Order: sequence, then structure tokens, then C-alpha cells
Amino acid sequence: MGIADWPEEQRPRERLIRDGARALSDAELLAIFLRVGTRGKNAIELAGEMVRHFGSLHGLFRATLPEFSAIPGLGAAKYAQLQAVLELARRAIGEELQSGQAFTSPGAVKEYLQLAMAGRPYESFHVLFLDVRNRLIEARELFRGTLTHASVYPREVVREALARNAAAVMLAHNHPSGNPEPSESDLLLTRSLVQALALVDIRVGIDAVLADMRARGEKV
Repeated sequence: MGIADWPEEQRPRERLIRDGARALSDAELLAIFLRVGTRGKNAIELAGEMVRHFGSLHGLFRATLPEFSAIPGLGAAKYAQLQAVLELARRAIGEELQSGQAFTSPGAVKEYLQLAMAGRPYESFHVLFLDVRNRLIEARELFRGTLTHASVYPREVVREALARNAAAVMLAHNHPSGNPEPSESDLLLTRSLVQALALVDIRVGIDAVLADMRARGEKV
């Protein structure tokens, strides 16, 4: 049965308008994005298949075009629309943070980094430069690598922080290979960065570092 044949109060779009987006499941939100299903599947069924195929929304968002198009009914047009939605979300959060919001909790950092790193098929090392009141000066991807490795140079992080007169930084990187556990080299790098920045009296946001170590990947 198509969604249009459902009682109006059960349709995802009407429920979103009535109850808000948070009341909907992942599949229902995706169904609103898709608008239509395929032969034999309504939009919610197709959306559920997408989530199951990629294992999570995170997996869906980082899918390449060939991977995305492997599901019947999906192609370049929907892929482009999804990437545009993700980029708009990144920019909206970036604008809000650049307006002077203070990072007072790991939750704010996590929300920003989840979107900033979503879909990266390579290792990406991000630094958030903060002023003395923990307000964002700038967020930058300083280093980019391959699927499994990115070379990070502490001296470059220190140089960039000094150039922005940063009082503190927060550090994060993803693990696109899918293994969320920090390696020994990750732990050594974190210690090196903390020590190098301490020499020039720049604090490292420990909460963000710990969140990065514990949840790695794009679930920073």
C-alpha cells in the first residue's frame, strides 16, 4: 500500500508537521526525503532497506555514488540531493558556531564534528581553534590522508594555533575504515599534541579528545 493511501494522521509528512521531526524514525525521515518509493515498495520501505543495507545513517551518508546507486530506485539525482542536504546542515551549524557560541559541553562539539566529517572516505584530522572564552575562532581540516592513515605534524598544529591567537584547541579525526578503536599511534599522537601545545600555553579540550578516542569514526 502506498503512503498516500494511509490515514492522514499516520503519514510521515503530516506527523512531522504535527509532532516535529524528532517524533519520526530514521526510515520515516528518509521517506520524506525520498518522496516516492519503487515498484513494490513505498518510500518508507525503501528507506528502511537503505538503512539496513548501509548498516546505519552514518554508513548511508558516507556511501559513494556507486554504492548508493547499487540499491534499485536510487541514482545520481538522489545522491546529489542527499549530499546537498548534508552540506547545508554543515554550513548551518558552522554559521551558528562562528557567530560566537561557546563550546561549553562535548555535545556541542560532537554535533558539529559529526556533520563536518560525515561522508569523508579518507582519514581527516580536524582542529577547532577557540578563544579564551571557548568561542570558536575557526574550524579547519588540517590534514587529510588515505582510508587508513593521515600524517599529522604537531608543529603545524602549534603554528596554526599561534597564527590565530588561540587560547585552546579541540582535536578530532575519523576512522573511515570502520574500526572505532584508537590505535597505539593515535594515543601517542594525542600525547604529543597535548605536550607540544602546552609549551606555548595553549590548552587542549580534553573532553573532546576523550570523546574522539572513545567513539572515533564519524561518531566523534
